This record gives sequence, C-alpha cells and structure tokens, in this order.
Amino acid sequence: MEFTLRDDYIELCNLLKLTGIADSGGQGKAMVAGGLVQVDGQPETRKTAKIRAGQVVECMGHTIKVLGR
Repeated sequence: MEFTLRDDYIELCNLLKLTGIADSGGQGKAMVAGGLVQVDGQPETRKTAKIRAGQVVECMGHTIKVLGR
C-alpha cells in the first residue's frame, strides 16, 4: 500500500495506526517493541522513528511505501 505524507515525516507508530495495520497508537508501539516492524529492510525498534518519503515499512505481511506530499 502507499501512504502520502502531509508533513516532512510521520512517527512510525502513527503510520501503523493510520494505515490500519494497528488498531491504535498503543498497539503500533507494541508491534515495534515486539520486533515486528522493518524499515528499509532493517529491524526498527524506535517507536517514534521519523519515517520520511521514499522509505518502505514492513509489518506482519504488509508493505507500506511512503510518498512525499
């Protein structure tokens, strides 16, 4: 799926929530803490990592390509 940024970046846990992968920001944080998320093919453990245009986030079989505004 694709996600278009409204600002320069979005925090990782919020991206998971807004794309429907997580039901809430708290669940998104738990997914990141549990090692279920990769950014650009690398494990990401920072719940509020700044995700910018051009990055690819993977979580539980979902792939999100982040687009600029």
